[in-house]
Amino acid sequence: MKYAVLGAGAMGLRYGVLLQDAGYDVDFVDTWEPQVNTIHEQNGVYVSRDGQNKRLVPVNIYFPEDYEGDPDVLIIFTKQYGLAEMLQRCSRFFNDRQYVVSCMNGMGHIEKINQYFDKEKVLGGTALIGTVLNQAGDVDFIGKSGAGSMNIANQTEIPDEMTHKIVNEFQQANLNPNLTTNFLGTLMAKVVFNSVINTLCTMFKIRMGEFIQSDVASKLGVQLIDEAFDVCERAGITLLNTREEEWQTIQYVSEVTNPLHFPSMYQDISKQRPTEVDYINGYIYDLGTQYHYEAKTHDFLRNLVHLSEFAGTFDVDSYIKSVVATK
Repeated sequence: MKYAVLGAGAMGLRYGVLLQDAGYDVDFVDTWEPQVNTIHEQNGVYVSRDGQNKRLVPVNIYFPEDYEGDPDVLIIFTKQYGLAEMLQRCSRFFNDRQYVVSCMNGMGHIEKINQYFDKEKVLGGTALIGTVLNQAGDVDFIGKSGAGSMNIANQTEIPDEMTHKIVNEFQQANLNPNLTTNFLGTLMAKVVFNSVINTLCTMFKIRMGEFIQSDVASKLGVQLIDEAFDVCERAGITLLNTREEEWQTIQYVSEVTNPLHFPSMYQDISKQRPTEVDYINGYIYDLGTQYHYEAKTHDFLRNLVHLSEFAGTFDVDSYIKSVVATK
């Protein structure tokens, strides 16, 4: 099948390059000018694995307005706050036979996708796969070849022939997909995962492998997991894992699969980009309030991340250097 990846950031590049390496036809579409222009200038994207063995991979990348392809499957990997613009700019090449797969972080994207595609053609997924965009045109795949996994589910919760074909091709690309028939439970399981790993690693500027070594990691993680599960139970959402299994997943991914990984939220905040905390911890808190439950720890962490975003607008290092220089 022919794929078009909408959003050629870290995860979009990883999915697309792995599918391309497996022999499938892949195009990339992005709105970030430095990314598109740099890849054009380099005649490809530089790909490393755990910071080593950098290679130049030729890829086809376009701005939405320039793309003339006719893909069978769209893989969407934008940031939540940029999705509406991406969909609007790409809508000129959408059609009613295309399927959509989105493994974006957080919640809120499915409603936007449904404005363009019927739910029968929408697959939601979650990716436990670490990837870092070092700079425009330069991406680092975290973990050994074949590391990481993903869950995927039809919005209708009824897999069809096309679904099985997509899952098979993802398997050929070493993305290790697990097909479920629990749509909201599949998506929320990753939201809960990210509500622990993304926020805590970001606030304290540590990798996943460093976080999991802390004596208080389990206490903090279990507290956040318990609140999130309380919310989901009130909302009638059955998660893929039990509370205990959710923590075990966090342990395994942090210790074995991606110990060297800085989560995407840390990557955003370190580059002074907006984070997706409102779509993760904020989503859990807001969903809970609909059912008269306050997930206070999630709300507290959301506000801490926003304070950290605000603090990043001040050039503290320059201020300290100027003070030292005057002494």
